[in-house]
Amino acid sequence: VQLQASGGGLVQAGASLRLSCAASGRTFSRHAMGWFRQAPGKEREFVAAISWSGGSTFYADSVKGRFTISRDNAKNTVYLQMNMLKPEDTAVYYCAAYGGLEPRYSQYEYSYWGQGTLVTVSS
Repeated sequence: VQLQASGGGLVQAGASLRLSCAASGRTFSRHAMGWFRQAPGKEREFVAAISWSGGSTFYADSVKGRFTISRDNAKNTVYLQMNMLKPEDTAVYYCAAYGGLEPRYSQYEYSYWGQGTLVTVSS
């Protein structure tokens, strides 16, 4: 599975962005998907994850209620809708594919990674 993330940019606090992650290959629907982020000088952290069907979603406490992960298996794409953005959301955002159907929190369980897209939120 090859992943291509897009949709990042520079926005003001309170704004919204939607990230997309397009996957190649025929097995996209067999993979749970996740979004992670890495802020400058910090380790990469979990943001959100979704099961193969979209029926189960997990979120980091820091984004719960503001971010929504979704997927369209017909388009081989996973999305991260980010609302009410804060300066502390500034990071490079990565999408990743897990080799199983149900989502995981740990980045170490994800086998495939996109190249990352930068989100910068100004105050």
